[in-house]
Amino acid sequence: MRIAPIASGSSGNCIYVGTDTTHLLVDAGISGKRVEAGVNALDLSMRDIDAILITHEHADHISGLGVLSRRYGIPIFTTGGTKREILRCRSIGKIDDELISEIKADDRFVIKDIKIDPMRVSHDAAEPVAYRFTHGRKKAAIVTDLGTYNDYTVECLRGMDALFLEANHDVNMLQVGPYPYPLKQRILGEKGHLSNESAGGLLSSLMHEGLKAVMLGHLSKENNIPELAYESVRVEVAMKERMQKEKAEISISDIPLYVAKRDEMSRIIKIA
Repeated sequence: MRIAPIASGSSGNCIYVGTDTTHLLVDAGISGKRVEAGVNALDLSMRDIDAILITHEHADHISGLGVLSRRYGIPIFTTGGTKREILRCRSIGKIDDELISEIKADDRFVIKDIKIDPMRVSHDAAEPVAYRFTHGRKKAAIVTDLGTYNDYTVECLRGMDALFLEANHDVNMLQVGPYPYPLKQRILGEKGHLSNESAGGLLSSLMHEGLKAVMLGHLSKENNIPELAYESVRVEVAMKERMQKEKAEISISDIPLYVAKRDEMSRIIKIA
């Protein structure tokens, strides 16, 4: 299984997940042209894409969906609440609602040789989800756009071989930055986005020997920088490791940690 972020950030998101026989996109929040270029960079064409999975209806996750659906007729999978909002969205143009299959959080569905488990997330959208993927014995998850996490989140993400995890903002940068106060409160709230420190806290709950790679994504352009996200998450996980009474089975220093790029293809994570 491969995970290849074509773009990830507050200005647009599109992530490829696939195997030798199945090719999926998670979100299409950049232009159709950029999505197509990213897919081509993987030695694939848009005709190879089996489905587009949408997490929620915000523009940075669906802005390219209309043109892609009209041009290629690619099946779309998302929750009922998100489907309703997509069909109401005039900015992306008309989408044939027959292309959209409704899925539910905690109800597994299968596309060819990939099993997909949607999970609930706390975000200010109609019915947002994140996605977990299973191919054979290998598991990966793409989890962004959540203002908080809880026992359910941790339980859903246990045992992953690879994680793509939101680290949206540095709290201090956000608080002193140019955003209006209501927007700052929305981002910091339980239906907003994970800070670097919160991402580290969640990651510390998910560490295990089978975890092979972690990529941080959905960074804010105005309120974060890649180097800060990387260091903040590492420090948070390391601090929690030191606080444990028993030695952890694996350390953050043992796991490759990457940061997804906002405007271009990022490193491809391969789970053998």
